[in-house]
Amino acid sequence: MTTLLDLCSLIRSKNAGPFVLTFDLMCRDQASYDHLRSSGLLTRQLFADLYGADPEQVLVVHHDRAQAVKVSLPRPVRQGDIHDSDSYGGQQYAPLVDLEIPDPRN
Repeated sequence: MTTLLDLCSLIRSKNAGPFVLTFDLMCRDQASYDHLRSSGLLTRQLFADLYGADPEQVLVVHHDRAQAVKVSLPRPVRQGDIHDSDSYGGQQYAPLVDLEIPDPRN
């Protein structure tokens, strides 16, 4: 089965200020982007489940011309908090890499 890493040349996470995490997923080419988009995998609920967020506070934006998807959600704790294990948010993308992308033709 195809994974997110197979379709994307870049998967990253980072802070978008001290209270928000953002994820950038840039596809390798138009075919990869079309496959990812038509799979319907990248939903607010998926990110809520993976990161313990309220799905109503998750923003998923598809940038068709850039063949990319951007997702933003509240950080579980504010940046620099004593319980913050990733101050820059740069490690948060890890659970996404091996996500299996369903074949949209099935």
